[in-house]
Amino acid sequence: MKDKKTSKTGQSHAIRNLWIIFGSLLVLLILFFICVATGVFGTMPTFEELENPRTNLATEIISADGKILGTYYVENRSNVRYAELPHYMPEALISIEDERFTQHSGIDEKALFRVAFGVLTGNKKGGGSTITQQLAKNLFPRGENLSKPKLVLRKFQEWITATKLEHNYSKEEIVAMYLNTVAFGHNAFGIRAAASTFFDKKPIDMTIEECALMAGVVNAPTRYSPIRNPENSLGRRNLVLRKMAENGYITQAEYDSISQIPLDMTHFNIRDHNTGQATYFREFLRGELNEWAKNTTRADGQPYNIYRDGLRIYTTIDSRMQNYAEQAVKEFMGKELQPMFYNHWKGHKNAPFSNLTADQIDHLLETSMKRSDRYRVLKNEGMPLDSIKAVFDRPVRMTVFSWDGPIDTVMSPMDSIRYYKWFLQASLISIETHTGHVKAYVGGLDYRFFKYDHVTQARRQVGSTFKPFLYSYAMGDSEFTPCTKIPNIPYNIELPDGRFWSPSNGGGGGGEITLKSALAQSNNWISAYLMNHYGPEAIITHVRRMGVESPIDAVPSICLGSCDLKLIEMVGAMSTFANKGVYIKPMFITRIEDKNGNVIQRFSPEESEAMSEIAAYKTIELMKGVVQSGTGVRLRSLYGFKNPIAGKTGTTQKNSDGYFMGITPDLTTGVWVGADDRSVHFRSTRLGQGSHTALPIWALYMKKVYNDPNLKVSKGDFPKPYAPGVDLDFNCWQYENEERDEFIDEF
Repeated sequence: MKDKKTSKTGQSHAIRNLWIIFGSLLVLLILFFICVATGVFGTMPTFEELENPRTNLATEIISADGKILGTYYVENRSNVRYAELPHYMPEALISIEDERFTQHSGIDEKALFRVAFGVLTGNKKGGGSTITQQLAKNLFPRGENLSKPKLVLRKFQEWITATKLEHNYSKEEIVAMYLNTVAFGHNAFGIRAAASTFFDKKPIDMTIEECALMAGVVNAPTRYSPIRNPENSLGRRNLVLRKMAENGYITQAEYDSISQIPLDMTHFNIRDHNTGQATYFREFLRGELNEWAKNTTRADGQPYNIYRDGLRIYTTIDSRMQNYAEQAVKEFMGKELQPMFYNHWKGHKNAPFSNLTADQIDHLLETSMKRSDRYRVLKNEGMPLDSIKAVFDRPVRMTVFSWDGPIDTVMSPMDSIRYYKWFLQASLISIETHTGHVKAYVGGLDYRFFKYDHVTQARRQVGSTFKPFLYSYAMGDSEFTPCTKIPNIPYNIELPDGRFWSPSNGGGGGGEITLKSALAQSNNWISAYLMNHYGPEAIITHVRRMGVESPIDAVPSICLGSCDLKLIEMVGAMSTFANKGVYIKPMFITRIEDKNGNVIQRFSPEESEAMSEIAAYKTIELMKGVVQSGTGVRLRSLYGFKNPIAGKTGTTQKNSDGYFMGITPDLTTGVWVGADDRSVHFRSTRLGQGSHTALPIWALYMKKVYNDPNLKVSKGDFPKPYAPGVDLDFNCWQYENEERDEFIDEF
């Protein structure tokens, strides 16, 4: 009897001890999780961090028509909302990564038991991490080279973080967040960057097979890369499709059909700062935005960072017009002008340098060497000049620009400098006349190889394109109209030192000539007459009111465009004429939003009245003559434009620079053509003048613009001001038709 009682007492003690052990372990486990959750074993994300997880989000540069022109980033990553995903994308992801995603609360117990059993039996199949756990790991990275105990601890931290994420976000939000944080390879972070990089699409436009491909890539971006390992990628994509069929997202028939579709990577394009659309514009904008960010703070009081904060910059650029501008430059420069330039200089000693001695050419090349990044690096390392020159004379592998595409070659850096001297450059900027919005911006031939921006960085002599500013000042004087006749004779202007300055003139003299004919023919004598009448100080003050800020010497020769100005200044000022005398500072940005779409700042045009509406209209009438029967007549005779266009050609000394400024009621567009070195140019004015080098680019660009009905650019006439009692009819050509025809034949 006693033995039975003792036995029962022992059993109860054993059971009690087991419960105590179990309870103690349970308490310890709870305490362990509490310690993990409260950060005793390491920092855990706070509630605020879960609500607003900080990731390196790229700033997006968005065109006026809604296209992403490019990004500024540490990681090429931009967020999307769940509504911006095609419904096949979440289904594909869930099918391959977490089939029970909709049933668990962040941790899949069945998957964990399966993994544990697999570890014990040595037959591990599949992972146990849920999409939510992977999201926790992506948002709050583990770090590298963790010891096994720390790795186990980190796993518990991720479980708790996953549970918190499930508590704070819906399943849809978690899927979207995961797709925003995961890496897809090829410098594409997040599904928006991946869709753009692999397919040149927005995520919402992805097809079923593209969604399956992206869902398969995330597991191992290199192993399943459709670029590096297309066979692996195709097999992985089809596995995702099979899983989708097994889970009922697609039918077996759909799987059979779609799995036969080959990979299509024809639109693959790695996006970086040197490629894509509007590269010169994006680089210019980077500097503007960095200055803006220094003076604009986030809610936490820190300045914005354009590489991490996921800003959205809504620009004035129209991606279609930008594309047409880049095409126009490439078509004319690559197919016509550059080959013509090669042939023009073929067989000439010291080509393509005009009137330079061998010593002068060596000095120019050495100066170019000292401006290069390679030289600066070697100089900063303390290398002496002789050694640096030896490095520049040593052939190395490099990729150089050509109009047929980049060329991989072996060439010495000094030879590459000489090679690049042969290329004529071009720039174009197109501004919407009545808003100041910059619609197209081409700073050079190819930003990968030519970093210098000829729209906003370069100051070049502007030649006869300056003359409309002089004439427009005269048009504000009741003494002058486009039909006013001036004796067509040389004029001497006395200088402060008592000497006299008198320009030469390309055409014949004698008789009288109207101001309209004088501007049309770019008559230097009449420009000298007007300059003598008003003086350089008055003209400089006038162009300052039209936004020209570059230094201008107060000398009479500015009437012929002897000053160096920026192309953007010229085009901004020219648009004043079509905008009824009101200058609008060129605009590049309309608004900036944060990563959540909240507007941080809106931008409004900066306007000021530069001249009267009547003076502006008179100037337009003068400039229309340039295209009707003057130096810009090729627009009609060669390119077939019949709509009203106001324009002005320009050619500088020794044909170093060629310009064309073209104004329509809706757009003001300026084009410059020349080499980086002014000693490189055509030897004849017939080939080097602006009507031959710059005007064709304007013509090709505007033809494309007019042929796009979605742009709705007007071909109408410039509206007349309301001016009762003022005669605004200026059909006052000086020459008879046959005399004008003789002049036109020269162009």
